Amino acid sequence: MTEIAKNINSNGNPLKRIFRYHWVTANMNFFLFLSVLTILYIANGHLADKTIRNINKTQNELQELQYQYKTLKSEVMFKSEEEQVLKATEPLGLKISKEVPQRLQLEKR
Repeated sequence: MTEIAKNINSNGNPLKRIFRYHWVTANMNFFLFLSVLTILYIANGHLADKTIRNINKTQNELQELQYQYKTLKSEVMFKSEEEQVLKATEPLGLKISKEVPQRLQLEKR
């Protein structure tokens, strides 16, 4: 070995041995690959968070619409009761007929 190589190897700092210029430049493609993977991993995490927020927002909207549906359905059921219909039609002068309805029959030819 040359004298310079002995000085580098005999140095007490192990990081200098690992991160030599030639080694770093030789593995630059691998470092770039790791950087791209890291960026993709972070982007995927942000996308997942955004998707979860959208799902929660949609679930809350759906729950609100279900409450509105149940409220309106109960109001319609209440207003369609016979007594409520009679109260609503009383100002118009409509009343329940006391006569039995007549059945219409077709004449056969």
